Amino acid sequence: MSEQTLDRTVAAAAHTGEPHGGGHSGRANWLRAGVLGANDGIVSTAALVVGVAGATTSTMAILAAGTAGVVAGAVSMALGEYVSVSTQRDTERSLLAHERRELEEFPEQELEELTTLYRAKGLSEATARLVAQELTAKDAFAAHAEAELHIDPEALTDPWQAAGASAVSFTIGALLPLLAMVLPPPGSRIAVTVVAVVLALAVTGAVSARLGSAAVGRAVSRLVAGGLLAMAVTYGIGQLVGTALG
Repeated sequence: MSEQTLDRTVAAAAHTGEPHGGGHSGRANWLRAGVLGANDGIVSTAALVVGVAGATTSTMAILAAGTAGVVAGAVSMALGEYVSVSTQRDTERSLLAHERRELEEFPEQELEELTTLYRAKGLSEATARLVAQELTAKDAFAAHAEAELHIDPEALTDPWQAAGASAVSFTIGALLPLLAMVLPPPGSRIAVTVVAVVLALAVTGAVSARLGSAAVGRAVSRLVAGGLLAMAVTYGIGQLVGTALG
């Protein structure tokens, strides 16, 4: 095997599998998380304000409840995302530290392990060993992190960034049903909110389906149906509560 051929084989083997880190896949994941956060904001806030509107026509009461729901939801989303991503990063760091210790204590065994991993990807025994040796000579830790752990040590997830993105996307999504409810006159606010929410859910459903390579029609239908059901249930409960208190 020529040196140029070996170099191309090493490069191809090093990038086999799904991409990790901060490239296109990373941006797609952040966009997907943002769309889902906005969708949560739309559905939860729409259900809340429609439920309150079922009990009272007071704009101030609806605005107060909706604003509290937006703040509480954004904080909850941010905290949940922070805890989740922090746990994920702690796990990644622990795995990387363990791998680094193994490389220091058992270098020969780790070379054999890396060879086996590339054999499993379809390379011949001789080529897999050459690839493992080349990558080990260049950066053994990075080679094992990518091939064995599927982790990029230089691009670990940031819990603060994840928390901020979740809070912002939830808030943006939540503002639409809130404004749709409090800005129109009382007689049309329910209809305006339902139409706005259906259109917004159709957009977020289509975007999330595209990002996930799923059927757009099915995703949109499922999302819109869920939103309509949530609003119908909370409106009905609001009507019952309003009647009972009245």
